[in-house]
Amino acid sequence: MSEYKRPTSEIEFEQNFTQKKPLMNPTEAIFESSKCLFCYDAPCITACPTGIDIPLFIKQINSGNLTGSAKTIYESNWLGNACGKICPTQELCEGACVFNHQDLPPIQIGRLQNFASSAAIQEEKKLFSPGAPNGRKVAIIGSGGAGIACACELRTMGYEVDIYEAKPKPSGLTLYGIAAYKITNEEVEDEINFLEKQMGLNFICNHPIENKTQLEKLEADYDAVFLGVGIGATAQIGLPGEDKTNVVGAVEFIEDLRMQHHQLAVPKRVVVIGGGNTAMDAASQSARMGAESVVLAYRRSKEDMGAYGFEYKLAISAGVESLFNAQPVKIVGNGKATGVQFIRTQVVNGKLENIEGSEFIIESDLVIKATGQAKQKHFLELIEGLELDNKKRIVVNKSSFQCTNPKYFAGGDAVNGGAEVVNAAFDGKMAARGIEQWLNG
Repeated sequence: MSEYKRPTSEIEFEQNFTQKKPLMNPTEAIFESSKCLFCYDAPCITACPTGIDIPLFIKQINSGNLTGSAKTIYESNWLGNACGKICPTQELCEGACVFNHQDLPPIQIGRLQNFASSAAIQEEKKLFSPGAPNGRKVAIIGSGGAGIACACELRTMGYEVDIYEAKPKPSGLTLYGIAAYKITNEEVEDEINFLEKQMGLNFICNHPIENKTQLEKLEADYDAVFLGVGIGATAQIGLPGEDKTNVVGAVEFIEDLRMQHHQLAVPKRVVVIGGGNTAMDAASQSARMGAESVVLAYRRSKEDMGAYGFEYKLAISAGVESLFNAQPVKIVGNGKATGVQFIRTQVVNGKLENIEGSEFIIESDLVIKATGQAKQKHFLELIEGLELDNKKRIVVNKSSFQCTNPKYFAGGDAVNGGAEVVNAAFDGKMAARGIEQWLNG
């Protein structure tokens, strides 16, 4: 059972959603940075999708050169501050730290990265400037990690860039889809404002691109178009009762929570269906919003879950109960969900099977589906000559990120099917270089 009380004010919300990676103070940063061994082969760099020179930026922190440290970070990753907080560092850079082989805690790379980049943002340090105008324009659809990284990189080369965003504010999942205990709205917006001022970014928000006429206009007005459209809303899973009023997608639930904070009412009994990281976030946040009972249900075993182990532990520590080998059969209730009927499962000869006669119901006032997101198939099929693979992901050249329609480039979740923000930041940067190479022959 959750020990959290329902937050009724912003202060109480912040208390329930204490940051997992709080900002270091200068003493902590100097102490932590002094531990780095500056390994000659630096496995942490290899483990970072954007290849940040981690030993260098840590050494710069230790020597008091915070501005130089921030520049080192941003030269590789245009979302360096956000990624310092939201990256699964335990699985990436910190997971590769050599201290893990000596039974010692790894260097807190993410928090050090956040420390240096936050200092640059708060002090409004001028780290970069746009390149000399080259007379060419690129349209970017979507202002998530891939779109922002592509835009910043293009600006360094002198391109004029317009970023079209359907939502009221830029940032994509970083603002709308990440658990509130990982990064605050203010931190996300501060970094975007910092980059906007540094690079002269032009965000056109509340402007969805959703029909062929709009696409044709972009093709006529711009030299290239970058697709950073993500993978869309929570997918329908064909579960009877899925259309009841209090059944929501995890992505939509997390977005509502990020936008409304304590004003979002979460009922007493919540069931979360799924076994990925998004399911963990939805369950953990439900508990922190004061739900008395939160059950995380997954059709396979704990070992088969897609979620990182540390994300599962975080949910359990918030008071979430887990239910494994339970396949949802239907959502029960008359118009409004009152529970979820499950059936027990087992693996027989490598195949998941239901156990006949083992049905049971878990009562619930809110059912959250964390069962994957629908791809942007309908929109993407409007683009002439754009090839999608059998999972409805955009097919691109792996080095240039150019699509089969050569005027289009793409990156992020629309290409990889759903990965981390840091992967999107890498894709966007490399796509910008692909655009530069293509337009210059």
